[in-house]
Amino acid sequence: MSIPSANHQPHTAHRGAAQTPHDAWTEIRRMRDEGRLVAAFPEMCSLVARLDRDGRARAGALLAGLDHDSITAAHPEIPTLTTVVTGNGTSAALRAPLAAEFARHGLALRLTGHGHYFADLGDPQGAAFQTDTELTVCLLDTDAVTQELGAVWTVEDCERALGALASRVRTFATEHDRKGSGVLVLTTVALPTRISRQLVDHRSRARLGRAWREFNSTLLGLGVDLDRCVVIDLDTHLTDAVALDDARLRTYAKVGLSEPLLQRVAEEAAGVAGTLRGRVRKCLVVDLDGTLWDGILGDDGVDGVHAGGSGRGAAFAEFQKVIAQLGSQGVMLAVCSKNEEEQVRQALCGRPAVALGEEDFVAIAANWSPKDLNIVTLTQSLNIGTDSLVFVDDSAFEVGLVRRALPDVGVVELDDEPALHPERLLAGDWFTTLRLTEEDRSRAERYRAEARRTTFRAEFSSHQDYLAELDLEVGVFRPGTEDMARIAQMTQRTNQFNLTTIRMDTAQVAEYDGGADTAVWGIHSADRFGDHGIVGVLFLRTPGDGFVVVENALLSCRVFARGIEDAVLACLLRQAVAEGGRVAVGLYRPTRKNHGFADFYPRHGFRPDDGAQQAEAGDKPSWMPTEDSTVRRYRHDLSALPAVPAHVTMTTLPEGVFHDRRG
Repeated sequence: MSIPSANHQPHTAHRGAAQTPHDAWTEIRRMRDEGRLVAAFPEMCSLVARLDRDGRARAGALLAGLDHDSITAAHPEIPTLTTVVTGNGTSAALRAPLAAEFARHGLALRLTGHGHYFADLGDPQGAAFQTDTELTVCLLDTDAVTQELGAVWTVEDCERALGALASRVRTFATEHDRKGSGVLVLTTVALPTRISRQLVDHRSRARLGRAWREFNSTLLGLGVDLDRCVVIDLDTHLTDAVALDDARLRTYAKVGLSEPLLQRVAEEAAGVAGTLRGRVRKCLVVDLDGTLWDGILGDDGVDGVHAGGSGRGAAFAEFQKVIAQLGSQGVMLAVCSKNEEEQVRQALCGRPAVALGEEDFVAIAANWSPKDLNIVTLTQSLNIGTDSLVFVDDSAFEVGLVRRALPDVGVVELDDEPALHPERLLAGDWFTTLRLTEEDRSRAERYRAEARRTTFRAEFSSHQDYLAELDLEVGVFRPGTEDMARIAQMTQRTNQFNLTTIRMDTAQVAEYDGGADTAVWGIHSADRFGDHGIVGVLFLRTPGDGFVVVENALLSCRVFARGIEDAVLACLLRQAVAEGGRVAVGLYRPTRKNHGFADFYPRHGFRPDDGAQQAEAGDKPSWMPTEDSTVRRYRHDLSALPAVPAHVTMTTLPEGVFHDRRG
């Protein structure tokens, strides 16, 4: 790293926090010894996030014994997912690693189910079909195939067993996709040498390998074709020299996967859970010297830093390619470096052999300020939270500083071996999502356009003058099939303007939009700097008697403070009046993230509703349990309607608040 100027003083906030994985584990053990694991569960989650895999494995043994109800009672703000763990063998061994990985994402785990996939997936009344189940993890191991074979078997026997299992799993997964609840996570089934080497000729081994891979290809196809199915390919983890199983545990306890492999499965399953709860990282913030290139820019100059050619330069070039690949799929890239900004921009320009250039970054913070402060500035300029960031640096000091000051930031500490940089970054699987949309792929360009808006904004003395010249256009539309994945993703990722934080998958959005008395309205916007795409959603229900209920409203953080939500709500109320509507109801469930919009309905003329009129219209959402006292209701009698902001041009608005229903 370059040496800071003499008058720079490092930021020292939160000195007492755990700085290393060892410190984090020591603190967790202290909490255990003091009986505080439940009472300090949020703090403990932050500590688990700092542990390596081995540390999380140890922590899982402690967390698996915690009472879920005690956690939710003490910390109602902690998101909980009801999860079914099932399979063909003993699935209890997944409980501990899953509890640790859930905690790593700031989630609490509630386990249910019988533990055998015939009961949980094969029965329409099984655990995977219960309305409160949000995640089902089905562990399939080699015994799922071999239990169908006799003591003496042939390749033909195994082919038949594989075909029968593939058909069964396909039937279960398809039925779950149609009628089940939440997301189903399946594992492929690895072919161990203890099976293939029971065949003594290579032709038979090749035939068995082909049939086994065709079987796994069928399973992987379910993850492609079904909206509510995710398939974990165990072969990709086994290439990291992870043991498939332990012979003694497999034989005596019917545990078909090794502890390290179960840890990998838990990581991926918890990643799905995190996505369902909006725990998604959006931006990768990288250091430069020793991280993105070899050399120290301040000492070696623009021509003295390298990422390409041979040796260490080639290793840095490979790391840049990995980062560029992430960026191509919607991960925003930003720089946080202690260097002179102009020199950084020169070093990022005009290098055709390097994968990353200045244009690939949505923001560059290059100066001598403490990195934690620069990271906060980046989040403000991008209008995202610190929990959306992953920070990568090769300096133990800078990593420790960010960990202490910004515990919500994901941190990746590199060392002096650049060949290991990709492995260390990808190990966290930070940016995984259920489905990639075109909105994802264009995210970086949209944020670069946002930077141009910021520059344009600086030309005006007031925010209102800026909005008047922005040429903002807003359209509301009924989404088509091609829009459902993006809308589902918004329910999963949006946290700040998400008024009831109801998470949905693609199938659930489509089902809601096709309901007899429910509809989804998408919100699109554009301005003089470009098209924003789909930026918001309304979930509407019309229970009858002239009532329209906004069961949820969402708006992307990248278009805050432009009056889009004001314009859409005003138009909805006007359209309702035009169709003879009597009352509009808005729902709001407070969370730690959406408190900034607690006044959304009151400032548009809605008044608190104690529920006295609830029976009048039967306007209770079908998804909301009767005991949910956290939801606040607001009522508007459709008089004194709010105005559409003058700077917004409404281009489209669906007719038929009450009458245009799909079925």
